[in-house]
Amino acid sequence: MAVVSFTRLQTISGDPSRIWAFFVNPLNLPLITPPYMRFRMLSDLPLSTNKIFPGQLIEYRLRPLPLITVRWVTEIMSVTEGTCFIDEQRRGPYRLWHHEHHFRPAPGGGGVEMTDIVHYEIPFGWIGSLANALFVRRQLHGIFKYRYQQIERLFPAAAEGPGPSGAIPAPR
Repeated sequence: MAVVSFTRLQTISGDPSRIWAFFVNPLNLPLITPPYMRFRMLSDLPLSTNKIFPGQLIEYRLRPLPLITVRWVTEIMSVTEGTCFIDEQRRGPYRLWHHEHHFRPAPGGGGVEMTDIVHYEIPFGWIGSLANALFVRRQLHGIFKYRYQQIERLFPAAAEGPGPSGAIPAPR
């Protein structure tokens, strides 16, 4: 199977430093992951962990399909404060998973424009290509749609408050 890429763009209302703090806190991942995936952090991250760093390995378990549970290990490859971070799969369901998270001031001010760029490749040659065509691509788009909706809920455009900040403990 060839490498597949997609890009998602979202404008997020709020203070850019608070938005950045939310996304670089690995304990917030469960908040933007669909519940059906049964996301569970396996890394022993202390509750005081509030910022990723280059070289950090994050391990979790999730259920991408009914009755199929996978362990996934990602490595934080780079972090450019307030601007970008990149993670790559080290162990998991993909042959390749490279995810770039870019942040810049929103046009017109008052928030952040976040761009996700994902490159992935499924193993197993033509079987992987078939799986991608039948369900993987659709599932990934559904996951990012859920994430988009959760971010809209967590960072509302109306002046309902400043949005989340700092560590939000993962559900146990």
